[in-house]
Amino acid sequence: MTTLTEVLEDLRIKKIDTEFRWTNEGFTAGTEKRYQPHNLVITDTYRFEGMSNPSDMCILYIIKSSDGIIGYSLDSYGTYSNHEKGYYDFMKEVPILR
Repeated sequence: MTTLTEVLEDLRIKKIDTEFRWTNEGFTAGTEKRYQPHNLVITDTYRFEGMSNPSDMCILYIIKSSDGIIGYSLDSYGTYSNHEKGYYDFMKEVPILR
């Protein structure tokens, strides 16, 4: 079983350790720049389900921006999600690379 910690460490080693953070104006990646859904693409996802603790349920999105930044966004889901409604509406608009 692969854990969230193992995946995040693997991403760090691959230099994919920029966190895309939600704001009401879109995602930010540690700069003043704001990204909208059309500026991003989801390249991969990882889903984790807590076997003994429902608060461990989360999805890790690997995201690439139109200016070449590759990073991630982490979202708990279910009862323990702490994102506002806007996050989910935003993520629904981000295209998924197939």
